[in-house]
Amino acid sequence: MALSSGFAGAKLESFFLGNATAAAATPPSTSPHFQPPPQRRIFQTPPQRPNANVRCCSLDQNSSPNASTLSALQQLKTSSADRYTKEKSSIIVIGLSIHTTPVEIREKLAIPEAEWPRAIKELCALNHIEEAAVLCTCNRMEIYVVALSQHRGVKEVTEWMSKTGGISVSEISHHRFLLYNKDATRHLFQVSAGLESLVLGEGQILAQVKQVAKVSQGVAGFGRNISGLFKHAIMVGKRVRTETKIAEGAVSVSSAAVELALMKLPQSAHSTARVLLIGAGKMGKLVVKHLISKGCSKIVVVNRSVEKVDALREEFKDIEMIYKPVEDMMACAGEADVIFTSTSSETPLFLKQDVMGLPPVGDDVGGKRLFIDISVPRNVGSCVNDDVENTRAYNVDDLKEVVAANREDRLRKAMEAQGIIDEELNVFEAWRDSLETVPTIRKLRAYAERIRSSDLDKCLQKMGDNVNNNTKKAVEALSRGIVNKLLHGPLQHLRYDGTDDRTLDETLENMHALNRMFSLETEISVLEEKIRAKVEQQK
Repeated sequence: MALSSGFAGAKLESFFLGNATAAAATPPSTSPHFQPPPQRRIFQTPPQRPNANVRCCSLDQNSSPNASTLSALQQLKTSSADRYTKEKSSIIVIGLSIHTTPVEIREKLAIPEAEWPRAIKELCALNHIEEAAVLCTCNRMEIYVVALSQHRGVKEVTEWMSKTGGISVSEISHHRFLLYNKDATRHLFQVSAGLESLVLGEGQILAQVKQVAKVSQGVAGFGRNISGLFKHAIMVGKRVRTETKIAEGAVSVSSAAVELALMKLPQSAHSTARVLLIGAGKMGKLVVKHLISKGCSKIVVVNRSVEKVDALREEFKDIEMIYKPVEDMMACAGEADVIFTSTSSETPLFLKQDVMGLPPVGDDVGGKRLFIDISVPRNVGSCVNDDVENTRAYNVDDLKEVVAANREDRLRKAMEAQGIIDEELNVFEAWRDSLETVPTIRKLRAYAERIRSSDLDKCLQKMGDNVNNNTKKAVEALSRGIVNKLLHGPLQHLRYDGTDDRTLDETLENMHALNRMFSLETEISVLEEKIRAKVEQQK
């Protein structure tokens, strides 16, 4: 494949050309992240180490790139080969969670589900990002990427977050957490298992991880590494819940919201408090479910359409459910003691001036109207708690109170879950390590197929034109069978999944031996292949 003429003019120009006037120039000493590469030839004998048999090769002689592109590529090989080709790309998670970041920042950086494919494409258009995925819930905003360079990848993603969310890089850097490779994988496994949730073991997060895989499937940029990571995380989440029973009891943000409301109400008002639910989506449905489990028999639901409320009525027939349109929201709030808000509105539904005009509630419910806001962005403004008598508003950050009671039992189950995660982490790392031998497997098969096909043609020509089709098919089948049997042994020694006694180093030694014996030329620069992929994306 020839490199396009737009190569030097694309956004990769800064990455490839850098200082185009001096291929071997020493980088500025003021940069703490860049060390000048040693002087070396482009063609050289690779070090005799299993993990470093990578060298840079010239472009295909049939290619016809323009002069500036070729020069830029050769510069890049000369100056940066070691940095990008000795090790595989890194899996990185750049995250903001309820544990590290206030809701005011998370809500600005939140990416709606419908925008995930666009976000993946934009992230993968960054110079050092190969693959990406977005996990965004009410408690976390996490971006998973496969990056050519850890430092530059984090820098580019952070700048992208700053641009899309309107928050300074310094502010994001202050609150974010960064995890790399095995730590990043472990983190997603823990998230999927519910170990990183506000309520340990909550089941909703597993459904959200599944949704990431579902929405991202087929999107350019949700590649083999990231998709494999999320698929494995889903399996880990299921296994943890099945084997540890960590999901038993109150296991979702919605159930924690209901428990918080009950904690703030007098015991005598648990069955008599007037309840209003604003929003009949997934979270609202879970609120209804948990209210019923706590003995609630009547609820008013405000929603934009009656269809979702009718669906809730059909599913929950043991509770009286009264539908009200959005226009009646304030009037309904004035008649409620406890108000749950769960909508996708990007602006607050209740501000200080709205709440101040509501009639007071009775002493039988504690004398305070409760707003339980489980939405991100928030549906109830922070100003509601400022000098508004007889009103108290809670958001997702306040649900921490709820998880205190049965913490000990859940922590014990979480320790069991960690053992499962350790096992699955080793399996995933073995799978990812095995990907390093895939190019050799493909090239060995292609090499054998070329020989088989060529010799088969010679054989059929010698047999003449009188040979019938059945005989030709039999000869071809024979040739394929012989090749497959001959390849079986070598290919088995190239596959590494951690289930046998063979180590990864032994597998890589086998790979290098086959490369040398059959001249498979798999040493072609990994960086060059990635450059070509980047250019192809921009065509």
